[in-house]
Amino acid sequence: MAEKLDILNDKHNNKETSFQRKFSFSEKTTLEDIRKLQEKFAVERNWNQYHSPRNLLLALVGEVGELAEIFQWKGEVKEGLPDFTEEERKHVGQEMSDVLVYLVRLADKCQIDLSTAVLEKIQLNAEKYPVHKVYGKSDKYTDYKND
Repeated sequence: MAEKLDILNDKHNNKETSFQRKFSFSEKTTLEDIRKLQEKFAVERNWNQYHSPRNLLLALVGEVGELAEIFQWKGEVKEGLPDFTEEERKHVGQEMSDVLVYLVRLADKCQIDLSTAVLEKIQLNAEKYPVHKVYGKSDKYTDYKND
C-alpha cells in the first residue's frame, strides 16, 4: 500500500509523476457521494426491498453485457474511442455509469468499503506482478511465480 500512498501523495502535492496522463476523472464526486445518491434514489422509490446482493449482482452482470454489446462488432477499439460518434461515446458513458452504480450499490449492500478494497487489491497485484518480472509481459502470475 506504500506505493499507492506515494502516488496519491504526489497527486496531492502537485508533483509530476510518470503515471500522469491528459485524461483524468473529475474529483468532484466520490464513491461515497454515489453510494448516498443511490441509497436516496432507492429509498424514494421503495426499491430497497429489491436490492438484495444477488439481485444487484445480476443487474450488474446485465449492464456489463449491455456495455459489451456496444463494442461487440467494432474489432479492436482505440484508446479514447476516436472512431465512435458522439452518440456512441455518450451511450458508452451511460452503460459504464450503470455498471458503476450497480457495483457501488452492491458494495453498499455487502458492506464492503470499495475504496479500501481497491487499494488492497492493487497492493496484492503489485506483489503478484513485480515489475522486474513482468515488465512488458502479459502472462499470468503463476507462469513466472517460481522464477
